[in-house]
Amino acid sequence: MPLNARTPAELRNMFGANLHRLCAKYPSISALSRDLGINRTQFNRYLNGESFPRPDVLARICDFFSVDARILLEPIDQVARDFSPASNEYLREFTGPMTQTIPEDSLPSGFYQFTRRSFMKDDLYVRGIIQIKRQGEHTFLRGFEPKNAMAMQGIPAAPKSREYRGFITAIEDGVVATVSRRNGMSISFNYLSRVTSFQNNFWAGFCARPVRENASTNRMARLVFELLGTNPKNALGPARQAGFCALDDLMPFHQTLLQPHEPFR
Repeated sequence: MPLNARTPAELRNMFGANLHRLCAKYPSISALSRDLGINRTQFNRYLNGESFPRPDVLARICDFFSVDARILLEPIDQVARDFSPASNEYLREFTGPMTQTIPEDSLPSGFYQFTRRSFMKDDLYVRGIIQIKRQGEHTFLRGFEPKNAMAMQGIPAAPKSREYRGFITAIEDGVVATVSRRNGMSISFNYLSRVTSFQNNFWAGFCARPVRENASTNRMARLVFELLGTNPKNALGPARQAGFCALDDLMPFHQTLLQPHEPFR
């Protein structure tokens, strides 16, 4: 049906159906509406196709779910498929659906603890927590830089400044995550492949940052991810330890995978 032939009720229903799909992975609509800063009653009106959000509220919803305003007009599967530049016809045979669709069992959604050597100080290591989640056929990553790392760079430690997000694609023997802070303030390229472990919950690889060469800092470091599960409570303990630490503070298997005394090749 042409866009100009749709009734307001049909457009509201389209938005409501899309919003239902976007909310499906969140256990609590009340908590989600609080995170969005939207009154729960009003949010229910959007879900039920009874009203449209104001432009500023729509922008907030789109930013939160990493979609665009076409969720008012098109099914969410189409919006999610076209949202990434990698889905463009020009790149489709190179970075299309086969690279964007990552099976849940190869990199599960949930919380992960990561460790790597500091880029700024060779004798320090960084611990942190990230969350991996899926929207449609896409896999995303979200986390926050440690406060002390931001302070060392003279960057404000407000959550908005510390937050980073990224998208993950599949390659032949692992996954690649391209991660950025807001407005491209810093970008990193991360490669990971699963390693053999008792619980099958470790991935190892490297993290590289595209910056100018500097004799006093590194641009590449080995990286370890450890799956903690989907329960946020599992991440609370490791989250309290996030930031810089000495090698001996890391768990033994993290130390083994990071190979601190071997040159990076």
